[in-house]
Amino acid sequence: MVLITQSGKDTLKVGSSAPDFWGPRGTDGKKYGLKSFRESKAVVISFTCNHCPYAQAYEDRFIALAHAFMPQGVAFVAINSNDHTHYPQDSFENMKIRAKEKSFPFPYVQDESQKVAKAYGAVCTPHIFVLDEHRKLVYEGRIDDNWKEPDRVTSPDLRNALEALLTGVPVPVSNTNPMGCSIKWKNQSFTTLIHKRS
Repeated sequence: MVLITQSGKDTLKVGSSAPDFWGPRGTDGKKYGLKSFRESKAVVISFTCNHCPYAQAYEDRFIALAHAFMPQGVAFVAINSNDHTHYPQDSFENMKIRAKEKSFPFPYVQDESQKVAKAYGAVCTPHIFVLDEHRKLVYEGRIDDNWKEPDRVTSPDLRNALEALLTGVPVPVSNTNPMGCSIKWKNQSFTTLIHKRS
């Protein structure tokens, strides 16, 4: 595995307006964009995929957070932006299988053009973006500080951000280091790469 740092377009900065988008298709057959969640108090976007071990390790925790916060008016959406031609595990058909097997309570959408990932500056899977009611970015980074051992998490960063947002206080830590398999961009050769932002 090779550690890489982000190159190209910068990741969206906290305080910025979220790039709007419309059109990625979900495994439920519907199209999605920010307007799909216009009634929500907040939106949590996870750039993720099927095959990455980091994404798989965090998946149940993300689902649990969705179950905890969706009743409080927070929308969750998972976006797969990987080039599925070279990574067939991330094909739309396999996304549908994954969503059904894991009973995702949120939309799982395919960013076929990769425009959404590029607009947000997502770099790895998973990479989390939290938007407030005005669709300003208030948190960006990881789900928590221990991808491998859930029982040893000491900093549940995404949960902390959502609890702060819903109680009207500043998010205690607005940026953390996302770590995972790099997003598989089209027309780019990859071995197995792991992203860690320095």
